[in-house]
Amino acid sequence: MKKYKHTVQYYETDRMGIVHHSNYIRWMEEARIDFLNQIGWGYDKLEAAGVISPVTSVECKYKQSTTFPDEVFINVRVESVNGVRLQLRYEMEKEDGKTVCQAKSEHCFMDTDGKLIRLNNRFPEFYQVLRELANEEKGGERSKISVDRGRARGCDPLRTEAI
Repeated sequence: MKKYKHTVQYYETDRMGIVHHSNYIRWMEEARIDFLNQIGWGYDKLEAAGVISPVTSVECKYKQSTTFPDEVFINVRVESVNGVRLQLRYEMEKEDGKTVCQAKSEHCFMDTDGKLIRLNNRFPEFYQVLRELANEEKGGERSKISVDRGRARGCDPLRTEAI
């Protein structure tokens, strides 16, 4: 996978001249969109198929600040996937290779009515690509992918039944 490159813009900095922490989450989205395009499952394709993928959690560990006009390279990896949830990991580095941020995001998959869907049932090809990437991340070992046959939790508190 090719790393996503983001050039820090002046407007992303604060009065102290460093990038405001909220921008790293925006960069995660940029990198995620690029990642999905690289694997052939861009948001446009998913949305045309009636799939939305809301973020259910985000975690960032800031290691070093960035400033205008640093170039930040973002590597996106599949940490885990089951039929309903996807966890991604992000490693953000400056051009010199120093890590500036380590982050994670979690996503679920829903139809346009807000009902959870199981990728392995509705889009097995997409699920398989993500599963293979998760397995690669674990060094080729069998990954701990489980499909919860009961209720999915945490994605939408009002609708937890997967279709």
